Amino acid sequence: MGKQDGRLGHVISVSGATVQGMVQAGGDTTAGPGIGELVRIPTLGSTVFGLVSRLEATAPSADAATGKGNGKAGIAEIQLVGEVLGDIDGEGGAFDRGVSIHPALGAEILAARREDLVRVYARPRVSNLRVGTIHQDKEQPAYVLTDELLGKHFAVLGTTGSGKSCAVAMVLRAVLDEHPFGHIVLLDPHNEYARSFADRVEVLDAASLQLPYWLLNFEEAVEVMTRQDGPHGDAEAAILKAAILRAKKAFAGDGADTAHFTVDTPVPYRLGELMRIIDEGTGRLEKPEGAVPYLRLKSRLEALQADQRFAFMFSGIVVRDNMTAVLSQVLRIPVSGKPLTIIDLSGTPSEIVDAVVSLLARMIFDFGLWCVRRKAMPLLLVCEEAHRYVPRTERRFGAAKKSIARVAREGRKYGVSLCLVSQRPSELDPDILSQCNTMFALRMSNEADQDFVRGALPDYARALLDTLPSLRTQEAIVVGEGVAVPMRLRFDHLQEEHRPDSATASFSTAWKVDEEGSAFIDDTIDLWRRQKRPPAGV
Repeated sequence: MGKQDGRLGHVISVSGATVQGMVQAGGDTTAGPGIGELVRIPTLGSTVFGLVSRLEATAPSADAATGKGNGKAGIAEIQLVGEVLGDIDGEGGAFDRGVSIHPALGAEILAARREDLVRVYARPRVSNLRVGTIHQDKEQPAYVLTDELLGKHFAVLGTTGSGKSCAVAMVLRAVLDEHPFGHIVLLDPHNEYARSFADRVEVLDAASLQLPYWLLNFEEAVEVMTRQDGPHGDAEAAILKAAILRAKKAFAGDGADTAHFTVDTPVPYRLGELMRIIDEGTGRLEKPEGAVPYLRLKSRLEALQADQRFAFMFSGIVVRDNMTAVLSQVLRIPVSGKPLTIIDLSGTPSEIVDAVVSLLARMIFDFGLWCVRRKAMPLLLVCEEAHRYVPRTERRFGAAKKSIARVAREGRKYGVSLCLVSQRPSELDPDILSQCNTMFALRMSNEADQDFVRGALPDYARALLDTLPSLRTQEAIVVGEGVAVPMRLRFDHLQEEHRPDSATASFSTAWKVDEEGSAFIDDTIDLWRRQKRPPAGV
């Protein structure tokens, strides 16, 4: 008996969406239900489906499926996920999430058949994307719901080597295959994703990205333009605030309407005018010791202008209002065949990378906030290594976290969506992660990461996460609004040329060949001195 005729046991308890059943335990010749397995339970007017979330052995007793013999019995806890109304083998309808008719005590618990898997994991009737195949049947495609996935934020979590970067590339490629006029901005701290999207991507690095300093809000400007060490930090910030506002009004010119100007208004101003105002303030001081914050501030501004690493923000003698060009370049409006923008942060100076991320996230959100509603253009911001920008613990500079948190909390109202990608989910801010309504959880071996992810998921999905340490590469547990039913899936195969450049160095191969001559060192030193990363794949 057992799975040969599909009968696994019978219902002994029903509580809300949780059912307990007495089931036949697995043995040498029979197989009981497994964790995460889909089962079906007939009711008077439907067939309900559930996922096995917990198994517990009991003492030897009568066979759970037949009531005869002296087989091994166990208790299975089943989380109900949906139902098919009517006769499932006749004129039954489609599978729907949620349960309207609960099983009765004593109802049979049956193993799901292949036709049941096809029905439950069928292609949704609304816009969807294929991303892989389900764990129970490699012939059955796994789909995600496009609008639910993108419109309500999602996260991709998994340890290094689990296939996380390939999963991100797979999902984004699936999105762009179906929606060639999308608008996606991906923050790439390691320069690994460019090769995944061929000619459909605009890659902006420190050499090609233009983010003029006057786009910084006050908090970001303080981070970039002042020296935070020592006792003069607050004085420098106060001087800078007054000087920026005056410089903005001066650039607008006499007679211009500047009543609405604040220190955060994104309008141009000249750096030379800013330093002239600072010099003017220095000259009005009665005591020489009061000049220290002025001199420190001016010294910092001069250093930023002279350092080529900051050229993407502080270059150019002529200051002009090029905000339209900046937004067009970053947001891909118009798309012009490249719906994805990758911001390569690998060459961005470490001391201002958080300010750059804050500026980009804030700029994307503000564009969604202020654009004309009837012409609203949905945007997706993908944050790789998200734990660096939205950490669990507070840091000195929190503008990046504040900007991304605003996207997480309010972005969906304005068509701005968020994807968080991290190999250390336990280091992510839990409030921001909780805003992600769909989660792809790949293999995780760290217990703290597993516990953190369990805490972020609904009760019915937590049992699936017990399999996280044993997931194969490219496998994931997917739960949330973006899927019709929680599932374990295997992502579709990515061709070699579309895989992110994130492979771990092969010591076994590299250490079998000697590098001849010093050209390799010379090339490295040249890139090092120029602060220029080699192209992806080189």
